[in-house]
Amino acid sequence: MAKQQAKAQDNTTRWIVIAMVLLVVVTGVVFSLMSQSNKENASLAALDGSKLKPAVTSTIDPTNGSAIVLNPGSTKVIDVWEDPQCPVCKNFEDANGDYIESLVRDKKATVRFHVLSFLGDESVRAANASFCAADEGQYLDFHHALYAVQSPLENSGFWSNEKLVAIGKKIGITSAKFSDCVTKGSKIELVKANYDSMEKYGVKGTPTVFINGKLWERKSPDFNLAEFKAAVEAA
Repeated sequence: MAKQQAKAQDNTTRWIVIAMVLLVVVTGVVFSLMSQSNKENASLAALDGSKLKPAVTSTIDPTNGSAIVLNPGSTKVIDVWEDPQCPVCKNFEDANGDYIESLVRDKKATVRFHVLSFLGDESVRAANASFCAADEGQYLDFHHALYAVQSPLENSGFWSNEKLVAIGKKIGITSAKFSDCVTKGSKIELVKANYDSMEKYGVKGTPTVFINGKLWERKSPDFNLAEFKAAVEAA
């Protein structure tokens, strides 16, 4: 009888221990998911209040690695090669993005964006989504948004197709066409064409910028707007 009671107590203790371990594990998982969700929401919060600017029609240049071309026909041509996950590209965008956009909107230069994908799967997804946004006439706004919420870690899982659609909705791209284009990877062939053209144009890293076909080589350690603007105006 005593042995049976002792065995019963052992079983009870064992189940209590198991229950406590499971509680700790479940609590940890829930906390981790909540923490990740909070981080993602905080990141997208950078886009709160965003409003789409007037659309800018773009074309695709198949002779130039399927670049996204804005304001074609200008005598001044700027080629920007970048990967959406590239942190140095974000530095370039933060310093010079508004100026480049003004050149497009004021019709002072043709700008060709070569959206690359060599940093991994999330770059492929983001590049595909960029072409989808270009179809909506909203490449510039989507381009700015990607850098505004860029993850500090490459291929961290942040840029899923669902998250890229959410980024579009945050800034006002709400069409089913855009959502379908992103989730179905409809522009993957264009993404691949851009990547495959890197060697042809001697592009070995990002950001790489050409002004009227000449490689821009900055003199300052950072991407100085005054220096870049002077180079564009002198071309």
